Amino acid sequence: MTLESPALYVVPTPLGNLADLTRRAEEVLRAVPWVAAEDTRHSGPLLKQLGSSARLLPAHQHNEHEAAARIVERLQAGDSVALVSDAGTPGISDPGARVVAAVRAAGGRVVPLPGPCAATTALSASGLGDEHFLFYGFLPSKGGQRRQALEALREHPYALVFYEAPHRVLETVADLAAVLGGERTLVVARELTKLFETVHSLPLAEAAAWLQADANRQRGEFVLIVSGAPEGADDGEGERVLKLLLDDGLPVKQAAKLAAAITGAAKNALYQRALALKS
Repeated sequence: MTLESPALYVVPTPLGNLADLTRRAEEVLRAVPWVAAEDTRHSGPLLKQLGSSARLLPAHQHNEHEAAARIVERLQAGDSVALVSDAGTPGISDPGARVVAAVRAAGGRVVPLPGPCAATTALSASGLGDEHFLFYGFLPSKGGQRRQALEALREHPYALVFYEAPHRVLETVADLAAVLGGERTLVVARELTKLFETVHSLPLAEAAAWLQADANRQRGEFVLIVSGAPEGADDGEGERVLKLLLDDGLPVKQAAKLAAAITGAAKNALYQRALALKS
């Protein structure tokens, strides 16, 4: 491959299976003199396997401003640079956006390559019927902030796509059920394209127990997809009545039952909301 002019090439790399690296990505990684990598220790072996002689520049979340300046310098000196993250597409819940913005601001050329992305890979195997989806990425790590973020997403009628780390997946799934309602469908996709790949669909209310039933189900990197709020879902009246009943001191179960009877909202969803409000 001959590079026509200096450019920043945004190069997706495999999620796990090296055969998923595209021919064009291979050609770019062999041709460029510089590769900006999220973790040089991770990307070094890949470049060696491809026979690339490119020199590595670290470009991770803690040094993106400095890395961007160095990359702009390389481009202005006439060299092309490939930008890679540890796995998947740079800038999608991974470092890279600041680098791309800096190159554009400096008048540089940015060339995006298509390739692996965990979110779209999981969606393609989810089987959900939602016509639209919202990619959120990682939710806040702290429980209160996470539940607050989910509150803002609760009424959206399209599938919600999240990334999650193994040490937080249980608490995140519990919050998804409490805030969004246990009747919605959750698709758990883990270790995509790897040996122990799993794509499993189940009601949100059953997800925590399913994960806890086998410690191996809690390992690896996760994509969590929740089906959209059902058509005709509570427009807020059910929750308004529920809060009033809870404020009057009614027990959670009784408040949910009465709120459902008054407003016609789903009793199980109101019960889950009541639990979340009382926690």
